[in-house]
Amino acid sequence: MSLAKLPIFTALADKMRWHQTRQGLLAENVANADTPGYRGRDLTPFSFDTQLRTAGTMQTATTRPGHIAASAGGASGFGESRLNNFEITPAGNGVTLEDEMMKVTSNQLDYQAATSLYTKSIKIIRTALGRQA
Repeated sequence: MSLAKLPIFTALADKMRWHQTRQGLLAENVANADTPGYRGRDLTPFSFDTQLRTAGTMQTATTRPGHIAASAGGASGFGESRLNNFEITPAGNGVTLEDEMMKVTSNQLDYQAATSLYTKSIKIIRTALGRQA
């Protein structure tokens, strides 16, 4: 079994993908801070509980036309929502540049923490297996 297929590594990889997707949305919010009528967007918060619960589930397949297809929902499809902004400009823009920049910084720090956990966990497992690298 590959290390990348362990549930904890899958969850950390999903968390890093979530942060990358969120960074793109936050960058769009900053880029459109002066666009009339633009409302900021953000992702729904990432949940490790949900990711770890769905990591061990099996996928079903339909083998006959009468079967009903079931799916556990994709881990890469992160929910997106509009922000409820309290400050709206006369042009109808709901993006506060200061708030967005704070979110960008926080997202960046959380992404770095997730990548650090991922690499440290791999080093620990390699050390336990007797492979120094």
